[in-house]
Amino acid sequence: MTEYTTRVLEGVRNKNAHEPEFLQAVQEVISTIEPVLSAQKKYEENCILERITEPERTIIFRVPWTDDAGRIRINRGFRVEFNSAIGPYKGGLRFHPSVNLGILKFLGFEQVFKNSLTTLAMGGGKGGSDFDPKGKSDTEVMRFCQSFMTELQRHIGADTDVPAGDIGVGGREIGYLFGQYKRLRNEFTGVLTGKALNWGGSLIRPEATGYGCVYFAQNMLATRGDDVSGKVCTVSGSGNVAQYLVEKLNQLGAKVVTMSDSNGTIYDPAGIDAEKLAWVMELKNVRRGRIKEYASQFTGSQYMEGQRPWSIPCDCAFPCATQNEINGEEAAALVKNGCKLVAEGANMPTDLDGISVYLNAGILYGPAKAANAGGVAVSGLEMAQNSQRLNWTREQVDAKLFDIMKNIHENAYNHAHEYCKDCTSDFTNYVAGANIAGFVKVADAMIDQGLV
Repeated sequence: MTEYTTRVLEGVRNKNAHEPEFLQAVQEVISTIEPVLSAQKKYEENCILERITEPERTIIFRVPWTDDAGRIRINRGFRVEFNSAIGPYKGGLRFHPSVNLGILKFLGFEQVFKNSLTTLAMGGGKGGSDFDPKGKSDTEVMRFCQSFMTELQRHIGADTDVPAGDIGVGGREIGYLFGQYKRLRNEFTGVLTGKALNWGGSLIRPEATGYGCVYFAQNMLATRGDDVSGKVCTVSGSGNVAQYLVEKLNQLGAKVVTMSDSNGTIYDPAGIDAEKLAWVMELKNVRRGRIKEYASQFTGSQYMEGQRPWSIPCDCAFPCATQNEINGEEAAALVKNGCKLVAEGANMPTDLDGISVYLNAGILYGPAKAANAGGVAVSGLEMAQNSQRLNWTREQVDAKLFDIMKNIHENAYNHAHEYCKDCTSDFTNYVAGANIAGFVKVADAMIDQGLV
């Protein structure tokens, strides 16, 4: 590493020593953009790394609410407005007990580059709370969301900061949050994305992250004259992203053999076809059950308690659960068992050791900030429809999503081959390519706008 990047990383570590996820994300980006930093000294001269690794604004607030028994509960709320150089802050809200400032800074930092890659005018941010919606009644969730938005509404707006959903924040939560914003501000604007279709939402938004990840994988495979048809695929997770990713893989002729949740993995050698997927969607979205029930419903399948899918042989792997769900040992198992492609549907699901394994093995690896950008891309399209007071058709939105993911792939591919010496006709370093492409757009905008 250069003296500049070493110095910046040391400074970030000193200031954020208790935030490992954020430090991991910063190290992954900085270590891969060194070629462009060496080629263009203007970034060091303008202290871009020092500025881009520091959020523009961090908001932390108390969220008091009452449960159905009348007891007072207290949670902590966050919004990290990381970078607005190319547009209003854009990024999801996560409601989960694991939420803390470090995780949200990592997610917001990643969002800056992901949003830049989409070609849409969106900055990066992230937020949420350590509130857990699991096991809560609808009225408890509503009271929490109303209290949360009572504070958050001071800091967001259609041209300032546009949150969306993330883990623990689905259509129900977005509805309660939007209703409270509208009540307090007396305005109907596109301040949140992921809304229901009949009050400002966009077709394809629920499917977008999963569909987009498959589209990115298809583009990677095309560079080797291949596609996903006939491929055996392992998928982690069983939430929104995993569900629609499996749906698209099925439509394109692949065979998905796994899904999972936080308790374990189901393995179905016959494949999770459309009928079985519909059952999973009813289980998770309506009954809010656990994935282990699948093994009792479908003969020939098995449930692996406490295990993740990465020991199962496959052609393609799609991690769609959570951060750092694949470590170096599991990445090595994937490669050893014949996996030729990894496309990330979750945010930073592979740790740094695992990424090194992929790159050293020369497999096709689509990092999250590129491969899972479909969700925020369609959020951007929802913002555009809200601004025009229009609703586009399903076919229109899907076509735009397809084109965006193709453009993201081309942008990452071209920047990788321009700047990275390790790229060849048979290998593309999409990690470096995506980071450099996303960084250059944001960094140039920051220079244009002066020292702010």
